[in-house]
Amino acid sequence: MKTFLSYLISLLTPLALLGAALRILLTPIYYNIEYNMPYFPADPYGFTQQERLRWAKPSVEYLVNSADISYLALLQFDDGMPIYNGRELNHMADVKNVVQGSLRAWYVSLAVLAAIALTAWKQKWMPEYLGGLQRGGLWMIYFAAGLGLIAGAGILINPDIFWGFFAFFHQIFFEGDSWLFYYSDTLIRLFPIRFWQDAFLWAAVLALGGGAALAFGIRANK
Repeated sequence: MKTFLSYLISLLTPLALLGAALRILLTPIYYNIEYNMPYFPADPYGFTQQERLRWAKPSVEYLVNSADISYLALLQFDDGMPIYNGRELNHMADVKNVVQGSLRAWYVSLAVLAAIALTAWKQKWMPEYLGGLQRGGLWMIYFAAGLGLIAGAGILINPDIFWGFFAFFHQIFFEGDSWLFYYSDTLIRLFPIRFWQDAFLWAAVLALGGGAALAFGIRANK
């Protein structure tokens, strides 16, 4: 049983680390830094940096709050036109379902890891618990390194490398081509492909850091 739980810990550890990275990226910290990067592409249709910050804020907040899609549907430009069209709103509703499902999985992984830790401490098999965390940290390093290589190669070598991965990711979580938009649509103007390349890259960096801390920072001597 201890061996089974140790490997369960290893499986849950990457989930917990990726969930933590996701939650960090869903704060204003990420998009405020990203929009201020000197390499971040300007909007060819005219959004200024301040306008991007203005409309990114409610868009990201919607993904983590309890509001329905009317939270975004009621947003309007200064001329009274809606920020998002119907297709964009439908996609944002789908994105919210994926994000909140991912966050629930993160909460569950943390709760299970905490419960197993308490059991291990009471039954005096903490070395096996810590060994599971170490192993999970190592697995996280491998996965995060692969994710970082894909995102980095898309930035430095060929955008098609990341685009292929990005398309595959969306085919898993979304139906058909519901995630494809015109370059003139607000979603693309606020969140161009470079935004997502950097998001995946930062997720990899954050998860890699957590994995390395667990893999090389824990002493699990029996």
